[in-house]
Order: sequence, then structure tokens, then C-alpha cells
Amino acid sequence: MWNETRERAADTEVAQVCTRAASVWLESPLVGARDVLKAHVASTSTTFRLAERAFLDLVNLRGDASDPVFVAAVERVTGAHVPTRPNTVAPGRGCDVLWLGPDEWLVRSLQPQPAAFEVRLTQAFEGQFSNAVDVGSGYTVLEIGGTGVREVLARGCPLDLHPHAFKQGQCAQSVFFKASIVLLPTASYTFDVVVRRSFADYVCRIMLDAAAPLLS
Repeated sequence: MWNETRERAADTEVAQVCTRAASVWLESPLVGARDVLKAHVASTSTTFRLAERAFLDLVNLRGDASDPVFVAAVERVTGAHVPTRPNTVAPGRGCDVLWLGPDEWLVRSLQPQPAAFEVRLTQAFEGQFSNAVDVGSGYTVLEIGGTGVREVLARGCPLDLHPHAFKQGQCAQSVFFKASIVLLPTASYTFDVVVRRSFADYVCRIMLDAAAPLLS
């Protein structure tokens, strides 16, 4: 788990950071896709764009949303009221909370930062039958957008992506081709894709491949 203070390196296209204390380099899971990402960024297309939002603080929450003590603890730490409506997102202070199930949520920081929410939530849950687990080292977040973003997603995702059916403030667990994802619209033509680290390179490459006919 990455609990050290992180510093972005300025000389790489893929997010890469160094922990000062241990002088250990931590690389994004997309480091192997650097060449295809560099070529994609150079195209400056308005139809489809993909970038990584690396090193966000991600914490899996388990608890009882009907327990006011649990709800108050989450709100005290995140500034967000625990969402109970399926597939919705609650905004907080520098983060948001995504509904994943009746007793499961994902806390996601809005900017890259050292892992902090797990410790604060664990402290807030003391004496409760609740749990907070840092999953930031096992996932990454891709930001995709452009006028053709829904068409690209539809080639590998079975969700109804029409803007009237799936819009900002919602989220959903689904798949993109063979990879499990959590998908959430962040604006009219922008989505965030939360994906396991082990599938990140695959999703990046197959998404750019799905977008290629629109970009040619």
C-alpha cells in the first residue's frame, strides 16, 4: 500500500513517482503502454481521448448504511453522506463515495495524494462492525472523453450509455470486453473508469483499438 508522500516525476509521459525516504520508484500500471499513449496524446483528437488519473486514494468500505454511527463516521471523514440509492455517487470534501452494493462503497480522492482515508476511516470506525481497506495500489483510474466516448465504450460495455439513462452522479460496475470496471460519468462527454491494476494495460490498449476507426 502506498502510504508514502509522493512526488510526480516531470520527465515521463506515464505517471511515475519517487518516495524520498526509501528512494523507491513507483510506476503506474500503464508504464508498458507508454508508446501507444504518447502517440494517442500527440493526435489531440476531440473525438476520443484517454489519460490516466494515477495514484488516487482509493478505499473500499463495508458497513451498515442503516447505522447512524457508521454514516456519521463516514461523513465526518469524507464530508459525504453514504449513498444508499443503488449506483449513485455522493460528493465529499476532496473525494466522492461510490455505491457498489447494499453494504459496500468506494471512497475515491479527486486528486493524486498519499493514502490517508483508510487510516482516518479505521480510526473513525473504532468499536464498530465496519471496515475500510486501502485498494489504491491494486487499481488505477482512466479518464476518457470526447464526442465519441459513448460509442467507444459501447463496443465493449453492455450498459445503456445513453445520457438520459446513465449520467453524472451515477456509477455502475460492469465490464469492458474481458475486464471488470467501475464506470462513472463525470461530465457530459467524460467518464472515469476504475480498473484493476492487472487489467489496466489491457483496457488501455483495447480501448484505443476500439477508438481507432473513429480517429482515422
